[in-house]
Amino acid sequence: MNLPATDELRSLATTTLERCGVDAAVLRGDASSRTPITGGTLLPVATTDAAGVDAAVDRAQEAFLTWRTTPAPVRGALVRRFGELLTQHKADIATLITLEAGKITSEALGEAQEMIDICEFAVGLSRQLYGSTMPSERPGHRLMETWHPLGVVGVISAFNFPAAVWSWNTALALVCGDPVIWKPSDLTPLTALACAGVLRKAIEEAGAPEHLSQVVLGGADVGERLVDSTGVALLSATGSTRMGRAVGPRVAARFGRSLLELGGNNAAIVAPSADLDLTTRGIVFSAAGTAGQRCTTLRRVIAHSSVADEIAERVANAYRTLAIGNPMQDGVLVGPLINERSHQNMERALAAAVEQGGKVVVGGGRRLADDAPDAFYAEPALVRMPEQSDIVREETFAPVLYVLGYDDIDEAVALNNAVPQGLSSSIFTGDQAEAERFLAADGSDCGIANVNIGTSGAEIGGAFGGEKETGGGRESGSDAWRSYMRRATNTVNYSGQLPLAQGVTFT
Repeated sequence: MNLPATDELRSLATTTLERCGVDAAVLRGDASSRTPITGGTLLPVATTDAAGVDAAVDRAQEAFLTWRTTPAPVRGALVRRFGELLTQHKADIATLITLEAGKITSEALGEAQEMIDICEFAVGLSRQLYGSTMPSERPGHRLMETWHPLGVVGVISAFNFPAAVWSWNTALALVCGDPVIWKPSDLTPLTALACAGVLRKAIEEAGAPEHLSQVVLGGADVGERLVDSTGVALLSATGSTRMGRAVGPRVAARFGRSLLELGGNNAAIVAPSADLDLTTRGIVFSAAGTAGQRCTTLRRVIAHSSVADEIAERVANAYRTLAIGNPMQDGVLVGPLINERSHQNMERALAAAVEQGGKVVVGGGRRLADDAPDAFYAEPALVRMPEQSDIVREETFAPVLYVLGYDDIDEAVALNNAVPQGLSSSIFTGDQAEAERFLAADGSDCGIANVNIGTSGAEIGGAFGGEKETGGGRESGSDAWRSYMRRATNTVNYSGQLPLAQGVTFT
């Protein structure tokens, strides 16, 4: 396996951070970033303690007092400039995503483009923060609702999308009038520092409050401090269901708002009428892209019994041709797992699948590099399962794809829904009636339901999120902006009289 030297990657990270305006002072500290490409250490970073988190919240609250009264189109101008600077630094951000998360270059560039796209969306949104007017039952009265900035937004993000998810929250929060404090994954601090550096430049150029955007680095204790801070009006957290179970009740206990984007166990139904060439391509990217480390990764194929053997064979053959290795190298399609624990979880899942009656058709092995024993490259695995057993109902954050069979569409939909998670789903079919059945109210119970496309690769125009143990949060497009604002219902009396609602008299 042709891997670069860690020293080479370290030098690349340093020069890239400098171009993004990151002060060298923050690259000295008590923790270190790591690259999954070689398993080696990149650069030191300074972490934040509890007092530092509290100070960041205080600074953000002060910035909020100014920013909430700044006209929304002016707030949008800041986000426009941020998007322009991101366009200039797209390759830089992508480089750091690859270095820290292990994404292949194409996927890393796609994530950076997603940041630019959400800025464009948010700029338009800054002139569309619409409220409604409603008819009043009282003569000479007007009834309406208005939307106002909410307050400080805390963002806790995961390693697999170390930049895009923060940008979804930040672009919307800024146009809605809210400052943002970001606690990135402790596995991807350099990407966070670079993104913050680019936004800091936009803030300076726009003459906006200095502390509209802040980054706090560290482990779970830093995130917990944000979760428990009464100065954080909205806590947006992306991660595992286990994490969400801890975060949600703690934010609720202080009557704060939470926006949770948690686990996914996504399925694709393959109907008898499916175009199997298109289906195979859709399955392979959704299941093996990002080394199976997307929350929308395809983890279950539910194939009609008439095509199950053929689709399993087609996917297995495609898996055998996938180039696995250095994600910075042209032609490589599958990069490394983030760390050893992810590889151990994959091994555990495969062993459990076999114990529960499954058969590994292809993959599952580790590709070793002599000069990088701490890097974990795994062969995407395809497993035929006789039923949806316990391990299939779990989310394993690695490239493990289970293939199940079904005989009628109602059974397929039931299998799709019979897991605790409810993020993404899809059906491959040439039958319009089957597609509509899947999209109906008693069809897929997921927040994302696709037809003739895989489960991953959502666009920013639609709201992103899911149901059940996925947490119920919605980010990015559509009306997700409402999470970042507070609603006020207003009644204006211009009648000169004082009639009461519901015909009440009080004289």
